[in-house]
Amino acid sequence: MKIWAVLLASTLLAACASLPGPPPEGLIADRLFAPPSERISVDAVFAVSPEMKRYVATEIADDVRTKGPQQGLFDALYSRDRLQLEYESAMTRNAAQAFAARAGNCLSLVIMTAAFAKEMGLTVTYQQTYTDETWGRMGDLYLSIGHVNLTLGMRYSEVGPHFHQGDRLTIDFLPPGDIRGLRSRVIGEETIVAMYMSNRAVESMAAGRLDDAYWWARAAIAQDPKFVSAYNTLGAVYLRHRDFAQAEAALRYALARAPKNTRVMSNLVPVLNALGRTTEANELVRKLAQLEPDPPFGFFDRGMVAIRTGDYRTAKEMFAKEVERAPYYHEFHFWLAAAHVGLGEYDLARAHMKLAMESSLTRGERDLYAAKLDKISAHPSR
Repeated sequence: MKIWAVLLASTLLAACASLPGPPPEGLIADRLFAPPSERISVDAVFAVSPEMKRYVATEIADDVRTKGPQQGLFDALYSRDRLQLEYESAMTRNAAQAFAARAGNCLSLVIMTAAFAKEMGLTVTYQQTYTDETWGRMGDLYLSIGHVNLTLGMRYSEVGPHFHQGDRLTIDFLPPGDIRGLRSRVIGEETIVAMYMSNRAVESMAAGRLDDAYWWARAAIAQDPKFVSAYNTLGAVYLRHRDFAQAEAALRYALARAPKNTRVMSNLVPVLNALGRTTEANELVRKLAQLEPDPPFGFFDRGMVAIRTGDYRTAKEMFAKEVERAPYYHEFHFWLAAAHVGLGEYDLARAHMKLAMESSLTRGERDLYAAKLDKISAHPSR
């Protein structure tokens, strides 16, 4: 799934570590923000729409009878000739929104699948899977992307002393080869909801809606006070809102629970600078350099400087380094293609623009890359 982790400009967000203990009251500052522009509701996350209920009664029923409830549900949702769901990460949708749009990111599809499973009376277990760290970008926010999946169990009425692993079906939106052998841990539904709300906070922040971002982050903390990423998101919101003392408190709280988290440290640096504590900020920068000598998007930033000055050879080298460590991130392929175009290497440019299009996360990105690919294809091979 997509779990956004924030990094402002060069400011990152936390991983998904968690420890027990309620947050201190001083971290919440409702007085600083206007009311949200939309209703924020825990119940809405898994709410089943009338259209979803009809789909259970009509489209899923036959599959359930012939294949069993777990496989029947999976096939009815994800077979190519059925819903034709599209992977799309423009926003994190709740269950009803994902079904209505026939699209969603991994977290949205996990939530939608769980909502259907619960409507059918199936048990649901969620797992967080530990993959290599993956990064993306939303405006000037850098995002650390996590992953979750879910396992469908038997109907509640069927659960008994003879329950065994064969009665379970794990659904993951990564290819089987990508998840084989990866570590995972079971997480509660309250954490899934907190992840959803934290994602919505990040998306609101990227859109410039800081009031909404605050209330979503606040709701994430209320839903699961152990979810450290939510405090990092809250700190990033305070930073953008120029509430620097509040930002430090939220980020210090997160850092106390995840002391080696470079995402939280990175967010704390501009906070300390804004508070005039440059010595502390510089010490933290030095510590970050030791822990993470090649930070996320570091090569990318150098590549962008090079491409703006027409140094396409250096740009190609830098973007190639980012592709090597993040081979499925569309923007790295796009800019590597641009560097190849600058060098007149059109065959390589076409190859990477095609990869950018195939790994893009929104319809808009796919359309953009397809148009660029058409332009590059007009050039002869050489």
